[in-house]
Amino acid sequence: MAGEKSWEQALNALKAIETEAINGGGADRLQKIRDSGRLTARERLDYLLDPGSFVELNMLAEHQCTDFGMDRKKFPGDGVVTGYGDINGRKVFIYSEDETVLGGSCGKTHGGKIHNVMRLAREMLAPMICLNTSPGARIQEGMDNVFGVTGMFYQASLNSGIVPQISGIFGTCSGGAAYSSALCDFIIQVEKTSYMFLTGPGVIKEVTGEEVTFEELGGAKVHSTVSGVVHLTAKGEKDSLDQIKKLLGYLPQNNREQPPRKESNDPIDRVVPELLDIVPISMSKTYDMKKVIERLADDGEFFEIHKGFAKNLVVGFVRFGGQVTGIVANNPKHIGGCLDLDSADKAARFIRTCDAFNIPLVTLVDVPGFRPGLHQEHAGIIRHGAKMLYAWTEATVPKISVILRKMYGGSIPAMGVHEIGFDQVFAWPAAEMQMLGAEPAVKILYRRELDAAADKDALFAQKVKEYQDTYLTPYHSSSRSVIDAVIEPQDTRRRIISALRMLANKQVPNRVFRKHGNMPL
Repeated sequence: MAGEKSWEQALNALKAIETEAINGGGADRLQKIRDSGRLTARERLDYLLDPGSFVELNMLAEHQCTDFGMDRKKFPGDGVVTGYGDINGRKVFIYSEDETVLGGSCGKTHGGKIHNVMRLAREMLAPMICLNTSPGARIQEGMDNVFGVTGMFYQASLNSGIVPQISGIFGTCSGGAAYSSALCDFIIQVEKTSYMFLTGPGVIKEVTGEEVTFEELGGAKVHSTVSGVVHLTAKGEKDSLDQIKKLLGYLPQNNREQPPRKESNDPIDRVVPELLDIVPISMSKTYDMKKVIERLADDGEFFEIHKGFAKNLVVGFVRFGGQVTGIVANNPKHIGGCLDLDSADKAARFIRTCDAFNIPLVTLVDVPGFRPGLHQEHAGIIRHGAKMLYAWTEATVPKISVILRKMYGGSIPAMGVHEIGFDQVFAWPAAEMQMLGAEPAVKILYRRELDAAADKDALFAQKVKEYQDTYLTPYHSSSRSVIDAVIEPQDTRRRIISALRMLANKQVPNRVFRKHGNMPL
């Protein structure tokens, strides 16, 4: 009968519209991306997810805008591929923006698809992976963008601290697209081919007269070394996706679970005598703390976060006896390991991330104090340093401190003692801990005696030595239970693992109810 439907026709129609969705903005635009050495939105999903695991959601959604000729520019999927799949057998929710469709811009439908998978990630307690390349709001849709873009901020904020959120930057991300990435726990940016900024070079030139390139304004180097917006950089898109897989291996599915263990043949009681060759006993000599971390960690594996930003402080993930652990360590190789504005922010952010996802924290301490100077004070070092103190106090995961050589002044609570909530504090035999170093302390304590002395230099040297012998030893602190044990450097790995296992069932006393604290942001 004429006009009668058949299953064949219905299935062919479905396949046709699915093919249209898969083709995004068309074969020519997809090929242009490939010719530039990059991956398409769907190719990124294919590379990242376990084969055959991806299930697409809202594949056929389209924008409903008819203004500015948009009724003739409809594409099934509306410029973003959303759904769920597996990474190394673990469920994740994911979206991948497609710049071949209206540049990857975000309108009401585009944003709504993203809201949906972000909400599902929270409700199903699974990580959220965001593969971003978007210029931000789709201006043709006017105030519908409030729903599309702003809703992404809302969902990301609701997810924060519940499930890990990782953003990969694969193209130009501006305006709202940059903010949505900034609300994730980690950002990985591809070098040379991806950019992040709120306002682009064209707008900047028009408003301020400044001429700046995309790379200078928002390239991976800028954001990983200057602004600190980006946590990791990648040489290419596949490298970025590989880093997402690796990073996920250190994170739990959600805040109710523990990070995945990885068994190792590295003995838990392995001694590390080479630490004496790496760390000079002289306080005036420098060394690279990363070498210490690598010697202590299982199989020498250290996954550093924020590598190029605030190099005077090192943060990242290791495993001790198979257990994922966050490291916060001063690095004397850079400005003597002093704490400053950026390192305080870097530490506070990492501490809170680890605490949110049940990752114990270990500090390796070798710090002369907070960096002095007019710029530091005027830029708010008091406020920035207070973030570290707040983060340590707020954190309830096991916290262990190892003082290698020195810890002075305000850096004492900032790098970990019992009074800021640490569970175990160890020190090496030559470690110095005090509010002030010997020379400045003697100048204050014996000012009048020095002024009246016939031989000021001899008295000064005598008092400095007395102060050093009395106060600048770990035994002074040990006698007051400021530290739990003075340990041999070679036993550091063994003692850390022992403490972590002892603290495995740590119970946190009930705290007085509060809606939330008021961190000094």
